[in-house]
Amino acid sequence: MRLLAALAAALLLFPLAGAAPLHAYHSTITELRYNAAKKQLELSVKVFTDDFERALSQGQPAHVNLTDAGPRPLALATAYLVRTLQVSTPAGAPLPLQVLGMQAENDGYWFYCKVSLPGPMAGVKLRQAMLLDVFGDEMNIVNIEAGGKKQSALFRAGHEQEVLTW
Repeated sequence: MRLLAALAAALLLFPLAGAAPLHAYHSTITELRYNAAKKQLELSVKVFTDDFERALSQGQPAHVNLTDAGPRPLALATAYLVRTLQVSTPAGAPLPLQVLGMQAENDGYWFYCKVSLPGPMAGVKLRQAMLLDVFGDEMNIVNIEAGGKKQSALFRAGHEQEVLTW
């Protein structure tokens, strides 16, 4: 877990170190918080702009730019998030992801989402497969805050899904 925390910190600090726009690694960071009072999961997902635009552009007639005016960038991003970031009960019942918005930050974007829960829960099944279809070396780091505990999980090709308990 300390290795994941160190990697996450390095990924967040990398842009401050004068990094070139292109990067040698591919990663997302997801902050997942269980809000028992509101019966929901609150998720914040950070992606590198160039990586995410590449994923969104696949199958499109023209390159997708997240800064384009209009609803298209958020609509495409929402569809991609719903397809690749999935939450279900530990038994496998799907829990719909609601994308609330996005915010630019340095060389990336934060996407804010929530998942309404049917009641108190001691865990969920998470599938975090973002960008795995684009980059073979993609690492999706998930930091979980729930039940008074903090933990981390790493999702990669071949390990896209895990039951998270708290």
